[in-house]
Amino acid sequence: MKTEKILDIFKEIMKIPRESGHEEQIIAWLQNWAAKRNLECRTDEAGNVLIVREATKGCESYPTVVLQSHSDMVCEKNAGVEHDFSKDPIIAVEEDGWLIAKDTTLGADCGIGMAAQLAVLEDDRLQHGKIEALFTTSEETGLTGAKSLKKDFISGKLLINLDSEDEGELFIGCAGGVDTTAIFKYTPEAADKKYVKALFRVYGAEGGHSGDDIDKNRANAVKILARFLYQVMDKYDIELYEIDGGNKKNAIAREAYAAIGFKKEDEKGILKIYRANVAATKDEFALSDKGVEFSVERIGINDIKSGKMLNEPKKAIDKNTAASLIYALNAAPHGVLAMSNQIKGLVETSTNLASVKMAEGHKIVVGTSQRSSRASSCNYAAQQVEACFALAGASVKHLNEYPGWQPKLDSHIMEVTKAAYKKLFGKEPVVRAIHAGLECGLFLDKYPDLDMISFGPTLRKVHAPGERLELASLDKFRKLLEQVIMDLK
Repeated sequence: MKTEKILDIFKEIMKIPRESGHEEQIIAWLQNWAAKRNLECRTDEAGNVLIVREATKGCESYPTVVLQSHSDMVCEKNAGVEHDFSKDPIIAVEEDGWLIAKDTTLGADCGIGMAAQLAVLEDDRLQHGKIEALFTTSEETGLTGAKSLKKDFISGKLLINLDSEDEGELFIGCAGGVDTTAIFKYTPEAADKKYVKALFRVYGAEGGHSGDDIDKNRANAVKILARFLYQVMDKYDIELYEIDGGNKKNAIAREAYAAIGFKKEDEKGILKIYRANVAATKDEFALSDKGVEFSVERIGINDIKSGKMLNEPKKAIDKNTAASLIYALNAAPHGVLAMSNQIKGLVETSTNLASVKMAEGHKIVVGTSQRSSRASSCNYAAQQVEACFALAGASVKHLNEYPGWQPKLDSHIMEVTKAAYKKLFGKEPVVRAIHAGLECGLFLDKYPDLDMISFGPTLRKVHAPGERLELASLDKFRKLLEQVIMDLK
């Protein structure tokens, strides 16, 4: 195969909208791609696509290999960036050996895996057994496609998942997880016309993947904002008009803002607390997230950055609900809860305070995500989050639970892949489990005899604007995938 071919296919995929839950266009594109090459193609009710290429001549006795990635992507962009993920192509540049989308997510998670599958199917020189290329839907928002797979959709018993992000590392296990949502209901109250009204923002944080990056001490904009609001509310009488932060449950919150009101005579003291929080945050994240920034501006005057007029709020969230929300956001756990005792350096359990959003019907919705390689620990983390928000008066529900993938230490495909890596690059790969969630645990529920491994090229800033793909690692990933397919005899 040619590495350039994989990259060319990926750049075509970058033109196609494929936000989680809206994969219609990428599904149609895959179907057309298969039809043009006279390859068998099946699509199930969940939108999962399977493209099949029969074994090359002389390799009919080789076992069937399933190559798997997901067709959706996390759609995140920087504030103020004009980009419509429902129609606009992803714009990326090659810079210093990386392919980078500077203002949005790149979608290399898992678009580069898709491209590699298609390159394998298209290559006439590669000697291989039967290939089943599986493209699942809505992995990023609940692994919907993997959960919906029927037991007869694939036939292979060897599966290579192409959804990993560190070249040189082979993954044989992953965490399970569950999302927890808390909903506050509030009563709108008339805003005090005499109050000074201001917008406080936290922005520019690096964010990242709530599994892979949760142990990197990244700034969580929602937590930073909640800490400031808690300190202000503790000393002064304030009104909360609007609050917003974060976005996807599997991404660390990069931005957050709150519009509040207060007495004129309290402005000096509140700004003192604001400056103290800015200094403290800058110090705490000086090494791990130095890009985090802050701003404060009066509401009802021109917004200097955007040139727009900020409308003065007419309604406030009732004070009891505002206080309960701020207390709960400040108290809610976020980050690593436990490290593994079995695998050195592996996060065992974590929780991500992902988002806070105003919703119709006078509701405020808080989104969180818990992960663990132990089901009992994952459940307990979700219970901790539930208790925190239930005590504050919110209704709480748990959604999108998925199992972990327990390592199989006598795996045949692992041994073949390890040997192929050493043969190609002259050194042993790292074999480990990952704290992020992969679909492999769900596949085992449907296909208990599967023997699986996961590997991929190096990606950074996944699930955040600035997501990047290391091009040199793509070449090594391509060589390894090709070698493993040929060696699985």
